[in-house]
Amino acid sequence: MVRAIHVFNKYYIMKRLAKIFLLLLFITQVSYSNGVGKKLEIGVEEQLGAYLPLDTKFVDEYGKEYSLRELFTKPTVLAFVYYECPGICSPLMMELADIINKTDLVIGVDYNVVTISMDETEKPANALKRKEVFLQTIDKYIPPESWKFLTGDSASIRAVSDKAGFFFKREGKDFRHAGTFIFVDSKGKICRYLFPAFSERSGFGILPFDFKMAIYETSESKISPTVAKVLQFCFTYKPEGRTYVLNLTRIFGVLILFFVGIFILYIKFKPKKVNSNLR
Repeated sequence: MVRAIHVFNKYYIMKRLAKIFLLLLFITQVSYSNGVGKKLEIGVEEQLGAYLPLDTKFVDEYGKEYSLRELFTKPTVLAFVYYECPGICSPLMMELADIINKTDLVIGVDYNVVTISMDETEKPANALKRKEVFLQTIDKYIPPESWKFLTGDSASIRAVSDKAGFFFKREGKDFRHAGTFIFVDSKGKICRYLFPAFSERSGFGILPFDFKMAIYETSESKISPTVAKVLQFCFTYKPEGRTYVLNLTRIFGVLILFFVGIFILYIKFKPKKVNSNLR
């Protein structure tokens, strides 16, 4: 009987520890995301379930004006870049072109791609030039309307980027920003984010399976939280190095709180010595 009680206590303690760890991670993540009232300046803050302002208008690479509602007619992969970017934008779009080649999904049928320039000074000529470069890297035929390269004024850009949780900052002629693919359904609801891993040697990379699953989930309007929330907490984006680095301060903070929780539970549920006369 006593042994059964001990086993139950151990199971109960482990269950409580797991709950405490998840609660601590949630609290610290919420605190980090809220930034104690401070708005994130550079990076990505997931806005799963939020709706983009689809009535916002942009101009495509041919100079024709569209509202996002006219373009988001099926699952759409949205990327914020700028066409004269000397940094991560070209590798990011090259990775997107590569994944279009690799996946067996059909662009223009299963999904569309929309690229929005974060630079309000860029014109359709800049967009068309970049589009021609990336289309040449794709082996399969894709309809011209299936991947749009858009430009717009600063108010329109910010209206969409802020709602998507994509924050960037101008520095002279260039911008400091992160890189992500945002999956949006035909009603403008944000369903998924993919953060391509980056290395100096191989550039960006995402798995075709992850891309395919993101499209499928978006087609069903499913909101799919990924490990990105945890990754955003554990890693800090460094725009100057165009990479993510491990944030040991945050991780150690959570671990310290976790072990404090273990100690408190140990003291509270420490097995008491059983009187030998009761055996």
